[in-house]
Amino acid sequence: MEEVKAYIESGILELYVLGQLNAQEQKEVEAMASKYPEVKQEIEAIEIAMEQYALENAISPSIDLESKILEKIGFSKSPGKTEPLPEPVKVIEPIKETVIVPLHTASYESKIKSLRIALVACIALLVVSIVALYSAHNQLGDAKDQIAALNLNNEKFTSTVNFMKQSNADLQKIIDMNNDPDWKTVKLAGTVMDPKAKMTVYWHAKGKHVMVDNSKMDLPANDQQHQYQLWAIVNGKPVDLGVFDVKADSTHILVAMKEIGSAAAFAVTLEKKGGSVSPSMNQMIVIGNVSI
Repeated sequence: MEEVKAYIESGILELYVLGQLNAQEQKEVEAMASKYPEVKQEIEAIEIAMEQYALENAISPSIDLESKILEKIGFSKSPGKTEPLPEPVKVIEPIKETVIVPLHTASYESKIKSLRIALVACIALLVVSIVALYSAHNQLGDAKDQIAALNLNNEKFTSTVNFMKQSNADLQKIIDMNNDPDWKTVKLAGTVMDPKAKMTVYWHAKGKHVMVDNSKMDLPANDQQHQYQLWAIVNGKPVDLGVFDVKADSTHILVAMKEIGSAAAFAVTLEKKGGSVSPSMNQMIVIGNVSI
C-alpha cells in the first residue's frame, strides 16, 4: 500500500527505535505496527541494523580502568598492609552467532541511494536557481535602466510641453498688449559700449507694469559674476527696476520687472550680480526714450 510505504519512508520509525518520540507518537507507531506487518518488520530491521552498528563501532575501555574500579570498591593498598586483590574477572567472550539480516536492510541501502540522488538533484536545482537569479538580476537591472530612461524622456517631454504652454501664453499676452493702447512698446538701442545691442520693454503706465521681451533681446550673455539691471529715468534720475540674465534657453519670453508709474526713458547697465544702488554709466549698454 502506498500509505504504508510512505509511512515507512517518513523516518518516524527510526525516531521510534531511538526513543525520540513522545508518548502519543509512540502509541501511533505501535498501533501501525500491530495493524500492518510491514511496519513491524521494518521496526525489527531498524533495531537489528542499529545493533550491528553499535557492535561494529564499540570502543574498548582503557587499561587502567581496572585499577580505578578496584580503588572505588575498596581494594586499594594501604601503607604497611597488603590487601589481597581479587582474582581477575574472566571475561567470557560472547559466542559469535551468524545473524541473518532480514531483507529489509536492503531498504536502507535504497534509502541512502535515494538520499544521494536527492542531494545531487538539490545541488543541481541550486545551481539552476543561482543562474536564474543572476539572469533575473540582470533583467531587473535592464528594466530599471529602461524605466530611468523613460522617466528622463517623460521629464523632457513634460518640460517641453510646459515651455510650449508658457511660450504660447506669453505670445498671446504680447498680442493682447499690442492691441491695448495703454501698453507702450519701448525699443532700446545700443550705446558706444555695444552699438549692435538692442531690446524691447513693454510698459503699462496706468497699471505700472514693466515687462522685458526675451525674444527681442540682443545683448551679450552675462557671466556668473554680473547681471543686467533695468533703470527707469524719472525726472532725470535713474530708478531701479530689477536685474535679469541673458540666456539662450530662457523659459519665459516675458520677464516681469519692478513696477513704475512714470518714466521718460528706460536704460540697461551691466552691474555686479545682485545689482547696484546707482547705475554704472560707463557700463550702459542700451537706452530708449518713451514715445508720447
